[in-house]
This record gives sequence, structure tokens and C-alpha cells, in this order.
Amino acid sequence: MHFARVLGTLWATRKYEDLEGAALQIVQPLDADGKPVGGPITAVDTVGAGEGELVFYVTAREAVIAWHKPMVPIDAALVGIVESLDIEAEVGTGGGAP
Repeated sequence: MHFARVLGTLWATRKYEDLEGAALQIVQPLDADGKPVGGPITAVDTVGAGEGELVFYVTAREAVIAWHKPMVPIDAALVGIVESLDIEAEVGTGGGAP
């Protein structure tokens, strides 16, 4: 699973038939420190996330599993909304979370 911040909603008047009713969100992937990683991606929203929320998402086959119809062409799916995050640094390494 990966973290991301929801940037906004993608609206499509036409899309793959089995994606009818799916909300598509544009999200910015983040690293463990909350810094952007790469460019924004589009993900199917299975949890009702809103703009600005911190979410976690899955990609590849796991993204397809998150949608209620099998074998739909999905590359990424939002599967959770983060309510709080508690990361402890490892003692003796001088570093933060991996």
C-alpha cells in the first residue's frame, strides 16, 4: 500500500462500461515523510475520499480486486482514508520511518 493526497476529481462523460458509477480521483503519491513522489496519478475511489484527504492506495492486481466487478482495467484504487498516522523513529539509527 502507498500513501497519497487527493488533489481533485476527474470527470469523464464516457468511460469503460464496468466503471460506470466509479469516482475517479487525482492523487499525489507521497513518501513516508509526506513529500511528493513522482507525478499525480488517477485512482478509482472505493472509499469516498475528498479533496485534500490523506489516503492509501494499491496498484496492479490488488487495485482490480478492490473494485466490485472482476477484471476491470484499473491501475490504482483508493482503499482507505487515513485518520491519524503515528510513526516512531528506530532507536540508534538516527533515521525516521522507512
